[in-house]
Amino acid sequence: MKLVLAATGASGSIYLQRLLDQIDPTAHEVHLVMSGPAKQVAKQELGAFKIPKGIAQHGESDMNVPFVSGSAKFDAMVIAPCSMATMVRIASGSSDSALLRAADVFLKERRKLILVPRETPWSLIHARNVATLLEAGAIVLPAIPSFYSRPTSVIDVVDTVVWRILDQIGLPSPRAYRWAEKSSRKGARKKS
Repeated sequence: MKLVLAATGASGSIYLQRLLDQIDPTAHEVHLVMSGPAKQVAKQELGAFKIPKGIAQHGESDMNVPFVSGSAKFDAMVIAPCSMATMVRIASGSSDSALLRAADVFLKERRKLILVPRETPWSLIHARNVATLLEAGAIVLPAIPSFYSRPTSVIDVVDTVVWRILDQIGLPSPRAYRWAEKSSRKGARKKS
């Protein structure tokens, strides 16, 4: 698959880190774009943000990247975390950065665009922008963890969201907990 992963300045850099950790760059072409504020937040939240070898990194203002053109075939774009400010810019059709232009291209070309907001609570303005994005074809996947698997660490909790993102991309994780499946994982409740 050909993927674009991106992040903006909302809290939740760990979601992008775990997503990068679970996609094999030797099996998939992966491009990464982080806004300036996203880099600042990642440093504050994680200290050392680790980008795996084989991931193509791009500046947010570089409009010469392939994924800003509709003629380039990409499978999916994920913005995790996606700030509400970025969501409003995408909803309004703003294209003044590579990240925003790519999101606009994915919508107009009817390609998979997955937005992962973490902010809460939402205002009515946020909800209306989300509705606009859903109507335009985006997938809005709030960073809301599940607890069926009885996670025992922050990473386990984060991974419940990452597994949903991977499912939406079409790269399900073999580690993902499935509700109907019996799990032999330590601490996981067995289903009858």
